[in-house]
Amino acid sequence: MPRARVLRSMQEVRAADWNALDLQGRPFLRHEFLLAAELSGSASADTGWTPVHLVVESGGALDGAMPLYLKSHSWGEFVFDFAWARAYEQHGLAYYPRLVSAAPFTPATGPRLLVRPGADADGVRDALLAGARDLLRDTGASSLHVLFADAADREWLTGQGLLPRLDCQFHWLNAGFADFDAFLGTFTAEKRKKARRERRRVAEAGIEFVELHGGDLDDALLEVVYALHARTFAERGNPPYFTLDFFRRIAAALPGALMVKLAKFHGEPVAAAVFLRGEDTLYGRYWGSAADFHSLHFETCYYQGIDYCIREGLARFEPGTQGEHKIARGFAPAPVWSLHEIPHPAFRAAIGDYLARERSHVGAYMDAVREHVPFRKADPDGTLHLDVGRDLPA
Repeated sequence: MPRARVLRSMQEVRAADWNALDLQGRPFLRHEFLLAAELSGSASADTGWTPVHLVVESGGALDGAMPLYLKSHSWGEFVFDFAWARAYEQHGLAYYPRLVSAAPFTPATGPRLLVRPGADADGVRDALLAGARDLLRDTGASSLHVLFADAADREWLTGQGLLPRLDCQFHWLNAGFADFDAFLGTFTAEKRKKARRERRRVAEAGIEFVELHGGDLDDALLEVVYALHARTFAERGNPPYFTLDFFRRIAAALPGALMVKLAKFHGEPVAAAVFLRGEDTLYGRYWGSAADFHSLHFETCYYQGIDYCIREGLARFEPGTQGEHKIARGFAPAPVWSLHEIPHPAFRAAIGDYLARERSHVGAYMDAVREHVPFRKADPDGTLHLDVGRDLPA
């Protein structure tokens, strides 16, 4: 069986080789994204994200990889295990450091065991997991956490003994809508009226939107957008996860992936939403505002994103974590999964029991939420409409 080796920096692997792996169109798994997070100081040893990426090679070719970090905390992951850390501490055990496979600060589902098309997938996965388990031993890490794994990795890792954890996000699916009005046509009359009123309030306030991609964002514009998004973090008492330098690097290296909706009032920027565009999916990431306008958040972060997906023919819009307020705007509950290797026998049993009960509660919650999606169940002639909440993949 091939053996995995550890990369201490994304600079140790060629971008072309890494990007030739099956990333499934996820921009946050590209070499440029991970390298920018590292070199900008956003995800580095200094911020508690020490890179220990695993790669598998044969004949000089990169066959597989696993984005992996040695973490000294649980911030910026969006899969909350602070209670686990407290339990370890109460029993005189160290929960940190721990190994985390994820795209930094990005709660979006994607592959984590990356395999080159044509390579021996099972052999590569075996080598990557064996390498991660070796790192557990060599670093003294308490556990391994694979966050927001796609269905294939979830199934395989569960078969290898990792504990599955279910959570819920709210996503939008494109049913081939001709335009935004066609999308609203699937709403009940009451919900459609409310959505139109929200959009109208923003327009009547004199707000105009400019769509900018990476190549359109010079340094002055990046500073404006960054200041707006940093303001939102500051209001919550936290610094932004990503530095301004990160966005500069992404705008230059992945100009087609970075997209910003900039809201202007009398020609001056008052709000911005930052998105990443994948092959068939739009990912909402950050938002910020310097003024208080009714419904501006909903318009900038959600309706503008949906409009963009319909126009560009994107299949899916993932606006980020949490937020039941998304339901009334056409988003529906979607399952997201993480996998956890807990070597300590007693904690593995306790956490496994907790996760089983949690999965039951999350499943019941998603079923309950689906009853509140805004879509019509059927037209008077009996024509059924897409029940988005039930058509999302597990």
